[in-house]
Amino acid sequence: MSTTTQIQPKPIPALYTVYILRSQPRHASLYIGSTPHPPRRLSQHNGLAKGGAYRTSKISLRPWNMVCLVSGFPSMIAALKFEWALNNPHKSLHIPAEKRAEAVKGLGRRKTGHLKRPRKSLVGVMEALRMLVGVRSFGRWPLRVHFFDEDVWRVWERGGGKGKSGGGGVGGLGDLKVEVVTDFGSPTAPQGAGVVGVGEEDETNPHNNNNNDDDDDDDDDDDDDAQNENKHGIYALPLDYAPIKEYVAKGQEIWKFERQGSCVVCKEAMVAGRGLYAICPHTSCEAVGHVDCWSRCFLKQEARRVNIDREDEILPVKGECPKCHGEVIWGDMMKELTLRIRGQAEVEKLLKKKRRGAAKGKAKGKGKAADEKGNNAEERNTKENREVKTTPQRVVEDSEDSEFLDIAYL
Repeated sequence: MSTTTQIQPKPIPALYTVYILRSQPRHASLYIGSTPHPPRRLSQHNGLAKGGAYRTSKISLRPWNMVCLVSGFPSMIAALKFEWALNNPHKSLHIPAEKRAEAVKGLGRRKTGHLKRPRKSLVGVMEALRMLVGVRSFGRWPLRVHFFDEDVWRVWERGGGKGKSGGGGVGGLGDLKVEVVTDFGSPTAPQGAGVVGVGEEDETNPHNNNNNDDDDDDDDDDDDDAQNENKHGIYALPLDYAPIKEYVAKGQEIWKFERQGSCVVCKEAMVAGRGLYAICPHTSCEAVGHVDCWSRCFLKQEARRVNIDREDEILPVKGECPKCHGEVIWGDMMKELTLRIRGQAEVEKLLKKKRRGAAKGKAKGKGKAADEKGNNAEERNTKENREVKTTPQRVVEDSEDSEFLDIAYL
């Protein structure tokens, strides 16, 4: 009897990336992979943590630097598809046929008859990356290209993929441009630096010794903000849903108190639990609407901006809220929606109030009680020793009592 495994739907991940590594001793060596946690994955590739990949395990090629990554994938599967296409531009159907033909020129074939993979070069990888972020398969996702090495970024710029840093769109998508972020502060952590996991505390952080219970939550938030400002490169990336915490809290409050009202687009009354409803992400706006209504509204706005008919499209990229007229990123809106309907555990963890100060105060109270108990025991022992010393003659004469006392006080 065959059994089928049902895959439980999950919310859009807080972060999933496709990254490019470059060997520090040998710049010609490149590696492409995917991960939801870039700092931890880099530590694995450099041998500082268990895991990694065989191709990055050679000591002569370490340390590796994460010089570029692409974020904004809606799922792990989406990131794996992009990773495979970037690793195999000569095979990927996302790459135009003429470009694939150029990539396979001069390539031999394996014993199986398949084409050999072309040797990676930084120029070739950047060219493939520019094409992939612009094709229709990936161009409508909220992708963002991060550069942590200035030399790699200059190779990208020379190829014409300027995105929002200047220049036109890519891949024939009209006004749609891939967002490019540069951060050349510190692409790697110091050698041997540990990575604090999710839910773990850094014991070396002096701010963790705050004993004020009342202001503990506010102090923790201030400390986190200060630490984030000091981080650079992959260590400044948000690994959880903290950037949309207020947005998620607003959504929970709207549905808890049934403030959804009517659809902001079609004006039809909305009933909780009878449809998919999305919420405007802006703090001062509580516009709620059907997902398909939001989609049609944004696609019409996009068609007016670029003067191109978008009837064949289903998913918008961004748009303007009909109520507050603020810019809305479709990917952010869908992330909140999937958290609300699929990620109750993630929402509870995100909105749970920290009470580390209270726990520390309780531990401190237990320690103080233990110290007092120890001091009382020491005083009793001192008093009994003093009483024994006042009757030395009896202890010496009575051998049985002497042995008993010796055993007791030993």
